[in-house]
Amino acid sequence: MKPVTVPFFISHQGCPHTCVFCDQRTISGAAGRLPTANEIVSKISLWSATAGERPLEVAFFGGTFTALSHEIQAGLLEPLQSLLKCGEISAVRLSTRPDYIDDRRVEWLKKLGVTTIELGIQSMDDAVLDASGRGHSAADSDAAIRCIKGHGVAVGTQLMPGLPGDSLFKSLSSLERVSVAGADFIRIYPTVVIQGTELARRFSAGEYYPMGLEQGVNLCKLLLHRAMQSNLPVVRMGLQADDGLNSETVLAGCWHPSFGQIVSSALYGDLIDRYVSDDELVTISCHPTRLSDVIGYKRSNLARMLERRVRAQVVSDNTLKKEEIIIQKGIRSSRYNLMTDLNYSIQEVN
Repeated sequence: MKPVTVPFFISHQGCPHTCVFCDQRTISGAAGRLPTANEIVSKISLWSATAGERPLEVAFFGGTFTALSHEIQAGLLEPLQSLLKCGEISAVRLSTRPDYIDDRRVEWLKKLGVTTIELGIQSMDDAVLDASGRGHSAADSDAAIRCIKGHGVAVGTQLMPGLPGDSLFKSLSSLERVSVAGADFIRIYPTVVIQGTELARRFSAGEYYPMGLEQGVNLCKLLLHRAMQSNLPVVRMGLQADDGLNSETVLAGCWHPSFGQIVSSALYGDLIDRYVSDDELVTISCHPTRLSDVIGYKRSNLARMLERRVRAQVVSDNTLKKEEIIIQKGIRSSRYNLMTDLNYSIQEVN
């Protein structure tokens, strides 16, 4: 049963750097004030009342948790200890920078119930990291992933394709390196230009040219496909839409409130295009949870087939795996799998 996440945003708290792309207060929609012990307990109690049978987990998002003073970290985690013991919450997760991870920190966090640590890695290319003002190296990220895994704590990584100096090859290499290092899951956040950041200044001055939506979708569908082939779960693509991210705060870049579905739909659309010819009459079966992806965002895949004079019906089949489809043409039917029957050349997405 998927847990209910009780979020606490500590935007930019503890972070020693201001990266060129960063405005955590806008991204999270929060002002960055640290919650008090009473506020933490009260919010958990409120969310518990509506969670039903689903377990609760607490998450500290946005800041660099392990760069906070030891006293502040303890003040945030100690109110959770009695709730962990009695089972009201089942897990604690937090986010931080890779250069603020070591054995001592991870061991202490694990003792206080932290089960997942997410790392804002952004890239595994040192030139991209330098150009983005990250203040850490790819080697720091590799060491942090392995350190966290070594203590039996789950580790997530965040990648941000499209940063200054990035390329398709560098983005693919970053994905491969975090996978090899042992990441348990990944978030892919293509770069957006947010008002008030250094990246916004560079964009306005013509010093930086961000990916647009189409280019970002083409890149991220390849990253998603490679991650699937590596059995690396992608838990989110694209920054979440909220009051902080809108047409006024996002100046440019690859952002859409339904970005994740657009990318997933593109994968299924490409698979269908490879095995359905023009002017055919087909029935496409898929897992029930993938109906919207096969149909496409705003029925985009059906529209693509209609342009090729393909008449298609999409139906659900709960015997199929989530990455499978069956294409039926008359009395013939063939089963296809996204991971084994869809392959991209670099030229297709570059």
